[in-house]
Amino acid sequence: MRNLALLILSAAVSAIAQNPRAHSVEVKVLSTMLADNNGGTGEWGFSALVVVDGHRILFDTGAGSDTVLNNARALKVDLTNVPDVILSHNHSDHTGGLVTLRRDAQSKNPSALAKAHVAEGIFLKRAEPWMQTVRTQYESTGGKIVTYDTVAELFPGVWLTGPVPRVYPERNFTIGPRTGFFELADGSRHEDNIPEDMSLVIDTDRGLVVISGCGHSGIINTLEYARAKVRNAPVHAAIGGFHLFQLDDEKLSWTASKLREFGLQNFLGAHCTGIEATYRIRELVGLSRATAMVGAVGSEFKLGEGLKPGSISK
Repeated sequence: MRNLALLILSAAVSAIAQNPRAHSVEVKVLSTMLADNNGGTGEWGFSALVVVDGHRILFDTGAGSDTVLNNARALKVDLTNVPDVILSHNHSDHTGGLVTLRRDAQSKNPSALAKAHVAEGIFLKRAEPWMQTVRTQYESTGGKIVTYDTVAELFPGVWLTGPVPRVYPERNFTIGPRTGFFELADGSRHEDNIPEDMSLVIDTDRGLVVISGCGHSGIINTLEYARAKVRNAPVHAAIGGFHLFQLDDEKLSWTASKLREFGLQNFLGAHCTGIEATYRIRELVGLSRATAMVGAVGSEFKLGEGLKPGSISK
């Protein structure tokens, strides 16, 4: 009996060792549409500084070439000690500040923002060769791009989803009726559903903390994939852009029912989430003013302390 107990304990310890969790998580929004009275500037874009157990990560780089640079200065955020940057997808409102930020930071620290993490598909041939230009300019600074075609662990308890399978028909990648196309090497054209869209997933004892740029894969597709590949745990927090602003009441109700099923506890809807959509999610999931709000420049999330929205979005 004692041997059996020891085997069970050993297996449990081994499982914990193989799947470490993060203990400290801080997120600060550096780019989104809503400005606050902290000197920051709003824009149609997204960026956030994520700090997990001392690992500093810049998630997306905003739209304007210098918006995040100026907002970081206004908020007294030092990006020269951030080695890693994640680009959630190819759109310029998430990648526009990359080269400016890298050039500014490397003048003080050559390893700052020197590694960019992207998912397979970000450099597909599209009508606008935006990302090819960004890649050329970024690599000319000595920056290195790492591409992922599946889920990967960056640091203990810190995961990238890579491309997210589209299990549910969430078309969270269009603006109105419009959509674009990408072209494969064989010349065939395909609807551009932003196949490279990926999110950051942090596994904590309280549940998963998920940071999204636009959620073009669909917030439910993303969270279900994270729960399948990282850990089948409640979603402690969902932070960022989720492209819900165009959803009608029926789709929002379905989305909220799945979020409730996933045990969502905190929701910071920034960028393309939409103001009305954020409030509807709050109502339908059963969250409160303290646990669901519109993100503003300078809004924060801290594990164990919850959301700190700033004065404009309290």
